[in-house]
Amino acid sequence: MIEALVNAFRIPDLRKKILFTLGIIALYRIGAHIPVPGIDPGAVKEIVQSGAALGLLNLFAGGALENFALFSLGIMPYITSSIIIQLLQAVIPALERWGKEGEAGQRKITQTTRYLTLGIGFIESIGLLTVFQAAPASGGIGVQFDWLTRIVIVISLLAGTAFIMWLGELITQRGIGNGMSLLIFSSIVARFPVTLVNAIQLNEWYMTIFLLVVALFVIAAVIFMERGQRRIPVQYAKRIVGRKVYGGAGTYIPLKVNGANVIPIIFASSILLFPATISQFFPNVAWLRSLSSALSQGWLYIVLYAGLIVFFTYFYTALVFNPIDLADNLRKNGGFIPGVRPGKQTVTYIENVLNRITLPGGVFLAAIAVLPQVFFQFQATSSPLLRAFGGTSILIMVGVALETMTQLESQLKMRHYDGFFK
Repeated sequence: MIEALVNAFRIPDLRKKILFTLGIIALYRIGAHIPVPGIDPGAVKEIVQSGAALGLLNLFAGGALENFALFSLGIMPYITSSIIIQLLQAVIPALERWGKEGEAGQRKITQTTRYLTLGIGFIESIGLLTVFQAAPASGGIGVQFDWLTRIVIVISLLAGTAFIMWLGELITQRGIGNGMSLLIFSSIVARFPVTLVNAIQLNEWYMTIFLLVVALFVIAAVIFMERGQRRIPVQYAKRIVGRKVYGGAGTYIPLKVNGANVIPIIFASSILLFPATISQFFPNVAWLRSLSSALSQGWLYIVLYAGLIVFFTYFYTALVFNPIDLADNLRKNGGFIPGVRPGKQTVTYIENVLNRITLPGGVFLAAIAVLPQVFFQFQATSSPLLRAFGGTSILIMVGVALETMTQLESQLKMRHYDGFFK
């Protein structure tokens, strides 16, 4: 790996991309420490650290939320809007048509995603103000803002969200890999040293070492599942054009075991945390507090969380992977699966294979997300390291790291260098 990194820096074009990406990430981290005007940082930090939902948002924002910084909303509004647009492509004909129009349609989808991101950011910024005003700090009341301060804070957070979008797109266009993924990766990694120091200060040496060792095994399991594929063999018929013979070669269709990646976990956690978020807006509604408490902790939460993750794994895989289009493209290009007739039988075969490999992927995602909650249920540990860096965080970090290494691998292979994967 070290040799591959050295080779990457030997290539001028690739070296510029790497340094440009690192510079953008550094700028992103600076913005996470610039607070919005008119706030009490101490009270905000206390409120964020006392709430589970706010703590998760703070982790994905790289600690910007507890500082109430310009980048407090982080990259989540953009990720949420991207998921919504992707889901709506299966429902709204115009979006589906744009998705099939190539580069021109993709520009329209990107522009729509940007507008939706700003809309979600506006709602979340107002929600944060409401939560901070309703949540009790050490003085017994929440953080109070006048109307002018509220307007300035909302505008600042929206500007920060737009700026983060621009930074992510810059990395995608002029840097390496997916810019949004790298930004959320840097946010999670940035919290690791602080969380590790907090765990050591609690004198949980043995538990901290144990969790780090377990994390290594979890990382190995995540890599194994992320790289796991079910390869469906495909054979192409020979075609004679003039004096040349085309086709006749064999290839395969790679179906990932974990094709949905971390999306099912985001869906499931969003649904279960929604009542808890709403209950903070209406603290005097007793039944809403009871519902949010039942859906945010305990065995009911764990069972529902695991079930929703498996369900959304199937749902999202069926949404983004269309066996009918795949079978139709194979038929148009003269390809076929050995032993399977083209047409409906090919569709049925691909669907059966996809259903079989999706189940272990969904169960793996559920286990990664639920096991830290089981630790908390048995009160085995109160380590902040496990709370902040559970299976979801590790899954995101490893997935983004593998994606980035794959991007660098392709660049190195094009220039006849050995890559990262041997």
